[in-house]
This record gives sequence, structure tokens and C-alpha cells, in this order.
Amino acid sequence: MRKFLTLLLLTFFIFSCVPNKDLVYFQGESGQSENLQKLQNEPYKLQVNDMLDIRIKSSDDKLVDLFQSSNSNGNNSTTGYTDQSLYFTSYSIDRHGNIRLPYIGEINVLGYTTKEVREKIEKEFTTYFKNPDDVFVTVKLAGIRFTILGEVGNTGSKVLYQNQVNLIEAIAASGDITLVGNRKNISVFRKNIDGTERFTVDLTDVSTFDSNNFFIQSNDIIYVQPLRQKSWGTGTTGVQTLTTIISVLSLVTTTILLINSAK
Repeated sequence: MRKFLTLLLLTFFIFSCVPNKDLVYFQGESGQSENLQKLQNEPYKLQVNDMLDIRIKSSDDKLVDLFQSSNSNGNNSTTGYTDQSLYFTSYSIDRHGNIRLPYIGEINVLGYTTKEVREKIEKEFTTYFKNPDDVFVTVKLAGIRFTILGEVGNTGSKVLYQNQVNLIEAIAASGDITLVGNRKNISVFRKNIDGTERFTVDLTDVSTFDSNNFFIQSNDIIYVQPLRQKSWGTGTTGVQTLTTIISVLSLVTTTILLINSAK
């Protein structure tokens, strides 16, 4: 009986702890992938619900004011970006892939790069400006927005003010994955024209860097599933599990002693 209990406790101790291999990122040998290099060098193509920060500068301030958003700084430089200011000053891409500029009207930008959008706007301005070379247009993506849920340090909707964001940067900005988070099964949900797509990423495998899904897109939802050890409630480390076992044994021993003393 004692051997059976010892074996049972030992088995419980081993399987209730989180193995080190489930905690270490990017295991294995790394290799150079032409596919990954192509992804890194390929500019971001605009999606529905992306926010564009469009700024126009010219020596003709009055004419610029006709096109510039009333909440924008016009020719003045912006000292910093905030979610509140970008919400009112940026141009959101609607479900049809269009943005609507003052006097110009709707321009389709879906699938375009920010450089291509800038060139389209500059072409439209040739109708309004006598000297198109006097106009300076900048088009920037107003951050990559994503929502992260599950076993991370800080869940919620977030914005990274970059033109390109990978999954590691998104998780790092969210306080990293907790000890009971499943690094082998990160779910990413992405809405597109055909519906919602779901794919999984294994962050313990170094080949993740070669994945087509290594870079997230605006409005992605990232979910980090919990490990089974969390539902068991036994602890994530050997010390925590041992403490749990000792507590259980102490409770059982105390209960037996009380029963025997009552007889």
C-alpha cells in the first residue's frame, strides 16, 4: 500500500509540474528562409478598419486648410500620438476599402501600400494646386491594432505604432505569456472578406520565424490557451506542487488522527 501511494504521489508530482520544454521559446536549429526575408521586406498592404494618418504641407496655408482635418495640426508637427487624437484626425478605411478626403471624395486604398496611397493623393492634388511640387504629402499607418486574451500578463486591445508587427512583439507588449500559458498553441483569429480565419503558432519551435503567420495584421485577435496544470490547481513549479501535496497529506493525516481520537 505504501509503495502504491508513493508511486501515485510521484506520478502526480511529475505530471502536475510544467515541463521546462513547454516554457522555452524557439527551440531547435534556426535556418535562413527566403520566404521570411520576403515577408520582412514586403511593405504592409492596407486592410479594412486600418487608420491612416494623412498630413499635407504647402506654402499655401489657406489651400492646405481646405484638405486638412479640423482637428489636425496642419503644417505644424505633431509632438506625439495618442489613441484619442488619432481617432479624430485619422482616416478609417471602410468596409469597401475607401477613405473619404475633403473635396476629393472617396479613394479606394484597400490592398495598397502607404506609398501608393500617397502617390494617389498627390495625383488628385494636381487639380487643386497650380504648382504640385509645392505640396508635401505624408501617409502613415496609424499603428497596428490587435486584441490579446488568455494567459498573458496584460490582456486587452492594444496599438503598436509601427508599420509592421510580429507575434513576438505583440506578446511582449502584453507582458509575456504566464507560466501556465500554452506556448505551443497560440491561436490567432483574423477576419477577412471570406470570413474569419483561425491559425495556430508554436512559439517553442524556432521554425515559427519562417511561418507566413509570424506577422500579425491590424484587428487580429490573439488567444493564449492555458495549460492543463492550471485547471488542476496543483502548482506550476516543483516547489508549488510539493507544497500542495504536503498540504493535502497534512489534511488527510489530521483528519485520520481526529477520527481515531474520537473512537
